Amino acid sequence: MAVLEGRTAVVTGGSRGIGRAIVERLARDGADVLFSYANAAASASEVERVVKEAGGSARAVQADLGKPGAAEWLMETAEELLGGLDILVNNAALNFTPIPIAETTEELYDRAMAVNAKAAFLTIRYAARHMRDGGRIVNISTLNTVRAASGIAPYVASKGALEQLTSVAARELGERGITVNTVSPGATDTDLLRGTNPEELLPRSPR
Repeated sequence: MAVLEGRTAVVTGGSRGIGRAIVERLARDGADVLFSYANAAASASEVERVVKEAGGSARAVQADLGKPGAAEWLMETAEELLGGLDILVNNAALNFTPIPIAETTEELYDRAMAVNAKAAFLTIRYAARHMRDGGRIVNISTLNTVRAASGIAPYVASKGALEQLTSVAARELGERGITVNTVSPGATDTDLLRGTNPEELLPRSPR
């Protein structure tokens, strides 16, 4: 029997990169997965197809988590379609071109905090109310919260907030056997990495 058979999972930002890998792994391990995407409809359909062909279950739902009400709607939809919640992975993140603090607009900062931190707070709040005992919450952060880089202040600020939220949620939900953890990847060859770094800093494809 697959290790996650009978379990349900929600993954935010699951159509590409790290999120896609998480969706595919959860499905391969037997979980019934629902994942969100903001704009990449074609990529989301591709993930559904790949998972189905491998014998798993994954459904895509479009949700712009930076918009009011989207996170709550996503979680309510997920519970309705899945019949319960065992696993939550907060992976969605705003993709933007690096920009110095002096040139960063308030709108960009607010958008980064809304997608990367507030939406995660709202999905965790929903999980705190509805997740089955013994569940798992995983929040995807970044190495840059401990190794600073220029031009990504809104991103790092939002991910730092996510890490502190993780610590509080772990204390509050631990008595129910629900674990809450942060995973902080280093540089990973994804669309996000290539969209936010100069070409000369990126790994070259093998010839």
